[in-house]
Amino acid sequence: MTLKIIAPDRVFYDGEADFVEFTTANGDIGVYPGHVAQTEVIYPGVLTIHNGSEVKEAALHSGFVEILPDSITIVAEAVEWPEEIDFNRAEQARIRAERKIKDAASDETKAELALKRSVLRISMADKKK
Repeated sequence: MTLKIIAPDRVFYDGEADFVEFTTANGDIGVYPGHVAQTEVIYPGVLTIHNGSEVKEAALHSGFVEILPDSITIVAEAVEWPEEIDFNRAEQARIRAERKIKDAASDETKAELALKRSVLRISMADKKK
């Protein structure tokens, strides 16, 4: 099936895939060719693209997905390959998000999402080592 991943700054991926995994508002999902048509809200998580014996992983941060039996289109807020992630920057973002969560006056939902994004970036950055 065809997989197209579009981010605000680029077309991140445009090619074939045998199986794709990512996180949605309803939990983790895996999509094979012939999947029932649906749309989902994407939550921060690891995007895994399987194509033959090749497996690629990326950090996928929020967005929307359209799934059709022969194609998947992801419109992502942000998506990064592990080698594109700055570990130190992600660690600083994690620390800021944790502080905001502890601060009762902050927007807890926003801070929790920022924490999830930074932890995802840290875990993906570790994979490039």
